[in-house]
Formats: sequence, C-alpha cells, structure tokens
Amino acid sequence: QVQLVESGGGLAQPGESLTLSCVAPLNMFSMFAMGWYRQAPGKQRELVADINRGGEMNYADSVKGRFTISRDNAKKTVYLQMHSLKPEDTAVYFCNAAMKSSDQRTLYQYWGQGTQVTVSS
Repeated sequence: QVQLVESGGGLAQPGESLTLSCVAPLNMFSMFAMGWYRQAPGKQRELVADINRGGEMNYADSVKGRFTISRDNAKKTVYLQMHSLKPEDTAVYFCNAAMKSSDQRTLYQYWGQGTQVTVSS
C-alpha cells in the first residue's frame, strides 16, 4: 500500500503563513489528481484544494485568495501554501492522490497520515 507523507504542519499565529508538503511515491504521479483535505475536531473531512494532472486548481470558498496548491511532478510532491491563517483553519490536513483507471471503473486513491495545523494566538 502506498503511503503519502505530509510535512510542514505546526503552530502559527493568526495572519501567519505555513507551507505543507506531501511526497507521493507513485509510479504514475503525474497522472494523479492531488488534493489537500482537512478535518477539524467534531467535523467531517472537507476538501481544501485540489489540482488535476493538467494543473487546473480548485479551492474551497473558505480558503480562496489565501491558499495556493501546486505540484512538482519531478519531485512527486504537492504543496499547499497557506497565508493569512485564521483560527478556523485549525485542523488535521491530509494529502490525497486519486486516479481512475482508463475504463473509469476503478478508482485508485491514497491518503497520507495527516499533519496538524493549529492557528492560535
């Protein structure tokens, strides 16, 4: 089973920035859509941002203009730059890789173990 590895979480004060990284040791990394999800205590996991293999990005309304997702296919890594952090951004952030088979019948999906981001003064 492939394990994605996140890093970069930690404690930040409101208004500060953090950058998360996720290394995905996948043979066909460039073919995967990559995403960042987060889960706050007592809440469901939600999509924060994703980027498809063509480089198109999608963001949750709550982070638009503050977060930027990017990918480096050569390094098999996806990043999440987080600026102007707010206390409500506090959550465990998970990296996700997803790709459908050519016949669209099978979804290949992998997750990281999560990295904690805490925004507090």
